Amino acid sequence: MKKIEAIIKPFKLNEVKSALNEIGIQGMTVSEVKGFGRQKGHTEIYRGSEYTVDFLPKIKIETVLPDALVPQAVQAIIKAAKTGKIGDGKVFVSSIDDTYRIRTEERGDSAV
Repeated sequence: MKKIEAIIKPFKLNEVKSALNEIGIQGMTVSEVKGFGRQKGHTEIYRGSEYTVDFLPKIKIETVLPDALVPQAVQAIIKAAKTGKIGDGKVFVSSIDDTYRIRTEERGDSAV
């Protein structure tokens, strides 16, 4: 099993969700987060004063999948989230040792 974490632009959430649903992935956790990478934020003027916005609003999507679905899921996320501009985000894939479904006490792939 693998965990996919994707940091994307907020307005791309529905497109990414739809792309994942099309390949059969329905379970995910979505969080509103703030951060920056190479984009390094930007400056804005508010009431005549200039200030730096270091942390930009982003969306973090997390899902755990069987190994066989990971390449399809990563490609779906990249295709749906890409604008071609700086700040499009990142996709992280990490290994999950085990999973338990609390309600039924299922374990492993069947718990996902």
